Amino acid sequence: MLENNDNKEDLQENEEVKNETENVSKDATEDKSEADNTEDEKEDDSSEIEEKEGVTILQEDDDEEEEDDDDNSEEDDEDEDVVLEDEEEEVEGEVAHDDYDWDQGNTTNRYSKEEYKKLSKEYENSLQLIEENEIISGKVKFITGRNVVLDLNYKSDGLVSLSEFRDIDELQPGDEVDVYVERREDEKGQLVLSRRKAKLLKAWDTIVDSYHNGTIIKGHIISKTKGGMIVDCMGLETFLPGSQIDIKPIIDYDSYVGKTMEFKVVKINEQIKNAVVSHKALIESDLAEQREAIIAGLEKGQVLEGVVKNITDFGAFLDLGGVDGLLYITDISWGRISHPSEVLEINQKLNVAVLDFDEAKKRISLGLKQLQPHPWDTLAEDIQEGSLIKGKIVNIEDYGAFLEIKPGVEGLIHVSEVTWSNQPVNAKEYFNIGDEHEAKVVTIDREDRKMSLSIKQLSKDPWDEIDTKYPLESQHKGEVKNLTPYGVFVELEEGIGGMIHISDLSWTKRYSHPSEFTKVGEEIDVVILEIDHDNRKLNLGHKQLEEDPWNTFENVFPVGSYHQATVLRKDDRGAIMQMPYGLEAFMPIRHLKKEDGQMANAEEDLTVKVIEFNRDDKRILVSHLRYLQDIQKEADDQVKQEKTKKRKQTRNDVRSQQSKIERTTLGDMDVFDQLKEQLDENKEEDDNKTEE
Repeated sequence: MLENNDNKEDLQENEEVKNETENVSKDATEDKSEADNTEDEKEDDSSEIEEKEGVTILQEDDDEEEEDDDDNSEEDDEDEDVVLEDEEEEVEGEVAHDDYDWDQGNTTNRYSKEEYKKLSKEYENSLQLIEENEIISGKVKFITGRNVVLDLNYKSDGLVSLSEFRDIDELQPGDEVDVYVERREDEKGQLVLSRRKAKLLKAWDTIVDSYHNGTIIKGHIISKTKGGMIVDCMGLETFLPGSQIDIKPIIDYDSYVGKTMEFKVVKINEQIKNAVVSHKALIESDLAEQREAIIAGLEKGQVLEGVVKNITDFGAFLDLGGVDGLLYITDISWGRISHPSEVLEINQKLNVAVLDFDEAKKRISLGLKQLQPHPWDTLAEDIQEGSLIKGKIVNIEDYGAFLEIKPGVEGLIHVSEVTWSNQPVNAKEYFNIGDEHEAKVVTIDREDRKMSLSIKQLSKDPWDEIDTKYPLESQHKGEVKNLTPYGVFVELEEGIGGMIHISDLSWTKRYSHPSEFTKVGEEIDVVILEIDHDNRKLNLGHKQLEEDPWNTFENVFPVGSYHQATVLRKDDRGAIMQMPYGLEAFMPIRHLKKEDGQMANAEEDLTVKVIEFNRDDKRILVSHLRYLQDIQKEADDQVKQEKTKKRKQTRNDVRSQQSKIERTTLGDMDVFDQLKEQLDENKEEDDNKTEE
């Protein structure tokens, strides 16, 4: 990680005086008597190393290094002063400044201006072109106590603090190193170089290259942080997420601190010079290559060694050496198992067979049981149809249960082969997983590896003696096993039973459901009405235990007869009426209206009239309204008869009186007036009676 050093107040300053003395002797060929010795003045170059502000570098908080650098600066200053003093004394010893003839020195130059300019240009071209903010290569010229002098193929050498070479165990003259040019000239005209910045910039370039090209870099894990680890990659701090350490979940992060590992860069941030690395990506890449190699050489039926990596409800995943394969639960054992953990364990090594593979989807299906012969192939030859076998229940379905004779060999006990009874059998209630049963082999198919078994055939079929033991119209006792809306199922003995239809429960009562008459588990008397040999069914009756009372009821309850009845229950259609002798009749709703216009309610006693009697359907219809209408009609008829009788009597009286009276005078007309009044009075009385 590169960090900004803007907060540093005093950056380390290293000064070194590099002194080079070159004595150039020039021989004059024209005049042997004249010899001029010219001495080139040596430049005192001192390089000052400063950290350039605004450059983002890795923050190093090392107080000891700063103190060493300060000491280096002081010692370098002292060395510089000593070297300068020595050089001055040496120069003064040879030629004194005041005694040197400068004019004569200028006249001894053997090159013309054009030649000098040409040579100067060639000299400058031979030097390396150095620009600021770039990385250049230099060769170690010599090492002082605190600094390293570098030959940069430039007009002046470079000076770098020895503390920046701590990562190199043995630095020797002649070694080539890279440095970063911060400034071409400082206040003293010296190069300002930094090897540490060069390292960081090259490290960042390497990280960027790794990100874009997928190259591998090495890093040293230096500490643990929230969510992962801090990795030093060539001087840069990078982040290693915990999920990217390994393909397996990591719990102990501390065990990785101090390790040097290889990584791939998976994310970078150019602005803050930050990077995220991954070791898991390398592992996955290696696994992908191994997976490709393994899948390319796979063949169906090939046997491989694997290690159980994970166990699930549906199977187990095996590591085949870089590629995973699925061992499905049905391919683990020829027998039935409820969970793979019954057979397998984590990290268990075992051989498996390749059943199928998909190169495109990188999926491999494995089998363990296929390495063993199929149990049906080793099944004893003496197991044939009719053989008796024993086993345990390993699976239960609605249609039956599977009995395991040996692991991998199972037979089906269908619900119809459980008991001779026609009563439906619930397999999940009758059988339990793990129960042992004995059964008889009904059919066996070794090619299709199927077997059907029977429990009921272990005993004799009771229907073989049905006609002898249960003849028609014979009476028996049975147990109520089941109730349905249409009848009662009765078991006479195990394997033999029948049904009483709801209409055969009673001669006189109508039931909406058999539960109104009996309950499951109760004992009931029945009569054999019919035997169905083909369907193995008996038609039973209960009311047939008594004589049919409807033969007598036809005379007791003729149409038009009146009876006292009680309302048992009422609905929107009508009411059920309790008649004498326990007989029930039906009254339509409109016939329930009473004399006051209200409808009759339950438990009320009414006088009813039989309006329909059906002996075949065992049905009687009654009406209270018809009874009221008959009473009214009878009263009206009686009044009419009385009126008719009185009128007839009056006529007879008139006729008798007329025959006795002779013709009289007009004075005798009073008798007729009296007779007229009597007739009018009789008429008024008749009218009054009619109104009443």
